[in-house]
Amino acid sequence: MDRLSKWINLAPTLIASLIDITVTIVHQPKAYWEGNLNKANEGNPIGAILMSSHVSGLFIISAIEVVLIMLLGYYLPRKISRYLLLFVLIAHSCAATTWIAKRYGYWSVMALALCNTLTYLIANNIIEKRTKTGF
Repeated sequence: MDRLSKWINLAPTLIASLIDITVTIVHQPKAYWEGNLNKANEGNPIGAILMSSHVSGLFIISAIEVVLIMLLGYYLPRKISRYLLLFVLIAHSCAATTWIAKRYGYWSVMALALCNTLTYLIANNIIEKRTKTGF
């Protein structure tokens, strides 16, 4: 897979990750941002530990995760990369829905699922066309 195809392959997963990270940041209680680290609300055990250690913990774990996704998604063999990226896309979609469902309702969850599915299928279609045509 060429460089552009690798970045296209990464895009849906990075978008889903950034949506999950954003809703996690936005929906932390005010007390957390004011310094009460016991009010951190995070389902990921590693993220929860980092968030309860310092208010920047969420940003640190998010940055590490995004970098790992990019490195693994870009450098792993094509088939392994695609499986990993699909798994991470699904995982972040599910994680984001835990925030979205409670606050914005069922149809917002369905909209997220549709958007993530479409970005994945569009990226896959572009990669397949590039592979067939050599561009």
